[in-house]
Amino acid sequence: MDDEPYAPPSAGPPGLPSAPPPVIATRGLTKRYRGGQLAVDGLDLTVPAGSVFGFLGPNGSGKTTTIRMLMGLIEPTSGTVSVLGRPMPRATQAVLPEVGALIEGPALYGFLSGRDNLLRYDAADPTADPRTRRPRVGAALDRVGLGAAAGKKARAYSLGMKQRLAIAAALLQPRRLLVLDEPTNGLDPQGMREIRGLVRALASDGTTVFLSSHLLDEIEQVCTHAAVMARGRLLTQGAMADLAAGARGRLAVTTPDTADAARVLKEQGVTDLTVTGDRVSGEPPARDPAEINAALVAAGVRVRGFAVERASLEDAFVALTGEGFDVAG
Repeated sequence: MDDEPYAPPSAGPPGLPSAPPPVIATRGLTKRYRGGQLAVDGLDLTVPAGSVFGFLGPNGSGKTTTIRMLMGLIEPTSGTVSVLGRPMPRATQAVLPEVGALIEGPALYGFLSGRDNLLRYDAADPTADPRTRRPRVGAALDRVGLGAAAGKKARAYSLGMKQRLAIAAALLQPRRLLVLDEPTNGLDPQGMREIRGLVRALASDGTTVFLSSHLLDEIEQVCTHAAVMARGRLLTQGAMADLAAGARGRLAVTTPDTADAARVLKEQGVTDLTVTGDRVSGEPPARDPAEINAALVAAGVRVRGFAVERASLEDAFVALTGEGFDVAG
């Protein structure tokens, strides 16, 4: 592993307030397993403080391997990792008390109640004050909406309740960063809504949340920023509002003359044509849409609607990865 310390980005121009340092930053982060498998390839990732950061990619794209390197659970082959401004894994003992993590599902004792699970977790933490243990456990249960179910055995919890209990365990101490790896895996729609609501509430309290998922809908609904991974490589990252900007929207024409419209659009260079009812849509060429509209009118096509629709996040991500995403599970 490289021993070169992480160098934070330089401050902005003199006289302007500098942005807070990123909560997570990697430079050239690479993990190659024995046998030559390249799981993560030269990852440069920047997670702004206070963000809900979606780490998006198809299953097998390197997300969990990256998280394990961020948390100091495995060492990179090369590159650097900074979490909360400190190099990992060297600063693991200083960093991890300020980080809550749920990686690869909750590990709970089914024969214990939700409250007793958290009491046991807290007792295993050498930094936890036993004098404040019970009130902190109660506060964590209330925070994730499990106060009324605190006395119920964990084996009787639904999967969504188990996920929330695991997040409560990560919140027994004040945390600057919460790392969630596929937190809604296997949940029904109600469970997914519960976790999304919890993530929003945590973010509103100032906690930076790093949320890994292969579900586009999950990222789109709760995240302020995102990064897209595929086959171990970072394809793009940035604010959610900007990520779709690079994807071109589809051209949509509403007309009773769909066959003629499709023919003209094809002649004008529109590709991936689809016809649904009285609507013809496709990928527009790099030219003025007004010229395409004029060609339709000149050919006698009765145009009742003509628009280039804004690209969706799904369009952008599929275009970037060349692979499909699960939209909602």
